[in-house]
Amino acid sequence: MSYQFITSAKLPTKHGDFDIHIFENDAGDEHVMLTVGLPVTSPNSSEANTTTQAVTKLAADTLQQTEPSAAPLQASACKAPLVRIHSECLTGDAFGSLKCDCGPQLNAAMKAIQQAGCGAILYLRQEGRGIGLTNKIRAYALQDQGHDTLDANLLLGLPGDARVYDMCAPMLAHVGIDTLRLLTNNPNKVSYLTKHGIKVSERVPLFVGLNDHNSGYLATKRDRMGHLFNEEL
Repeated sequence: MSYQFITSAKLPTKHGDFDIHIFENDAGDEHVMLTVGLPVTSPNSSEANTTTQAVTKLAADTLQQTEPSAAPLQASACKAPLVRIHSECLTGDAFGSLKCDCGPQLNAAMKAIQQAGCGAILYLRQEGRGIGLTNKIRAYALQDQGHDTLDANLLLGLPGDARVYDMCAPMLAHVGIDTLRLLTNNPNKVSYLTKHGIKVSERVPLFVGLNDHNSGYLATKRDRMGHLFNEEL
């Protein structure tokens, strides 16, 4: 599967100003990257129709030439930008669901990257850990009957986690990132990036959004899915 950069624009938010970049794969699936203090390619440039290999070369060639859009940076910030890989969660990100911690994680990541002055959020369109919105709600119904988040997927005949991260390398290459600090509790994300030649200089924990409705969900992610949480849970 190859990925192409499509377009970019400014995106002012309640957390600060970002640049928003859109990517599309061969199947027409769209993925989003928000950046601060990183190169921005004009949507009118010829690169909008190139392959991911050309995107990688252009990012490397223009990294030192393109003026970042954010405020002045600390020198160390852009040597290892702060990056969050976040999979789409309509219920948590848009509707404020308390069943998960996705919405608070996204907002905390946006704040942290603004504070760092250099970084990116890769917003991947793979709802419900990759099983899609309809199946996610079916899994929610099973959770309402007492099953945990992992068993609910398995009872539907679906993987516990069907997400893939093959789009991350070309998206990061687009803005010249080959070394980063990763904002995550999931060691699988660290392993994937490392296997694909991206250096993770630090894993930065992100524990937010604990409430009475999602404490069991978070415990399942820790105890059965290998997520790394501190003692707060």
